[in-house]
Amino acid sequence: MGAYETSLLTLVAIHVILALSLNLITGLCGQVSLGHAAFFGVGAYATALLAKAGFGMAVTLPCALLLAGVVGLVVGFCSLRVRDDFLAIATMAAGFLFVGAVRTTDALGGELGISQIPATGLGAAYPLLVVACAALTGSVCWVVKRSWLGYVFEAVSADEQAARSLGIDTPLYKLAAFTIGTALAGLAGCLYAYHLGNVGTEAFGFPVSVMILAMVVIGGMGSLWGSVLAAALLTLAPEWFRFVNDYKLLVFGLLLFAIMRIAPQGLFPWLVQQLRLLRAKEAA
Repeated sequence: MGAYETSLLTLVAIHVILALSLNLITGLCGQVSLGHAAFFGVGAYATALLAKAGFGMAVTLPCALLLAGVVGLVVGFCSLRVRDDFLAIATMAAGFLFVGAVRTTDALGGELGISQIPATGLGAAYPLLVVACAALTGSVCWVVKRSWLGYVFEAVSADEQAARSLGIDTPLYKLAAFTIGTALAGLAGCLYAYHLGNVGTEAFGFPVSVMILAMVVIGGMGSLWGSVLAAALLTLAPEWFRFVNDYKLLVFGLLLFAIMRIAPQGLFPWLVQQLRLLRAKEAA
């Protein structure tokens, strides 16, 4: 595998982590977030600063996870009283606040960002580490979804008032979903910073949040395999069709519109349903 293909595979794995992390928040727990790229950025900038200070990946990776999770906990706590569209607006505001704060802070590189991030020292093994992290993230999400915690998340997503009437502490579990999801986004940010060797605000703005949300919606809300496939599709498509790079928001919007019209349950569940119908027809 050449350097280009390896770099692309690494980017796909990072986007898989991002899609799975948002799927925990939006797909499982029903909290629409339009600022997920901010927590991605928190992990990336934390990694860049610590790596430039001389710390290795054994320190930067857990710190990126922890810091993004803590920021997510704070944002989630501040957003507990808002729901649905208002929650989406609140998280969008958090994303804009992050970008604005970074651009006006010289210690974070300002408009220029942070460059020349020291490498991990893993060399050719680094892409394998990123893929392993994506697989581990998928495993964690699968365990959460199949556990009692996942069933509580789904209950909160289906009907928050009904869940509260059953004695479920909905604010607590909404905070738990938000914290876990944003911490995993911090993991993706750490891997992204090492992958590129530099970070800048353009990689963590609103269009990136829309892209991550599109991965979850197109893949199917709550579907782990759907998030993985959609992340791969939306990462590779701009590389295959480079002329769409300048129109990403338009393309993502059209894709979301098409999916909502054709397969409102998501692309992966729709494909599974079509395969089952095809098998049923063949059996008949």
